[in-house]
Amino acid sequence: MDPTLPKLYTTLSGWWQLFSPTSDYADEAEFLKKLFMDAGVKTVLELGAGGGNIAWYLKKDFELTLTDLSSEMLKMSKKQNPECEHFEGDMRTLNLNKSFDAVFIHDAIMYILNEKDLLTTFKNAAKHLKTGSLIVIAPDCTRETFKETTDYEGHDDNERSVRYMQWTTDPNPNDTEFNYDFIIALKERDKLRTVVDRQVCGLFPRQTWLDLLDKTGFKAKAITDSSTAGEANERIEIFVGIKS
Repeated sequence: MDPTLPKLYTTLSGWWQLFSPTSDYADEAEFLKKLFMDAGVKTVLELGAGGGNIAWYLKKDFELTLTDLSSEMLKMSKKQNPECEHFEGDMRTLNLNKSFDAVFIHDAIMYILNEKDLLTTFKNAAKHLKTGSLIVIAPDCTRETFKETTDYEGHDDNERSVRYMQWTTDPNPNDTEFNYDFIIALKERDKLRTVVDRQVCGLFPRQTWLDLLDKTGFKAKAITDSSTAGEANERIEIFVGIKS
């Protein structure tokens, strides 16, 4: 178990479906499905697939290979996506020695904290793509769309419940980082405990994303993503590129 990873992806991974249930991803997955189908994609490599919630929807139409840095989250993904290949590894350095029609990076890209590592990630993605293939990157936000917020969420099953409060703050607007701070209440039958989890994430201007993708050999653009509209932390845009 990697002690540097957020608790949500290690010691609390067994609560993931109550924290972020697969059903919350249906609209976003439909948006991505159309994007991939319009590009003629058949095989997809997802870097940072987490618990496999997006994959659960996309696997019906595409051959998926799923990777993540957290072995605990990969276990969660394997439970709901047993037919997909899974590999543990860092999106900056993982080498599968094969090419795909598309590389997809969801919000796991938020844990890249500086431009050097962002460029390294894009270069590694490019190694797994053929010329003319697609890269799709879906960060939570850019510097332009970032908002400081306080949000409340929660879900229940038969015997367990999760409630959490999330602060999104940017202590230093002059650097490339911001914080997600969680206070999480976990209830199992009549037993209640609380956990605090800080996640440090990367924050880059829109043009930085485009410039680094261009530097890696992608013809990229930002497109509007309406699939999360109305949610507490709605995504405004994603980045799509074609490898030249």
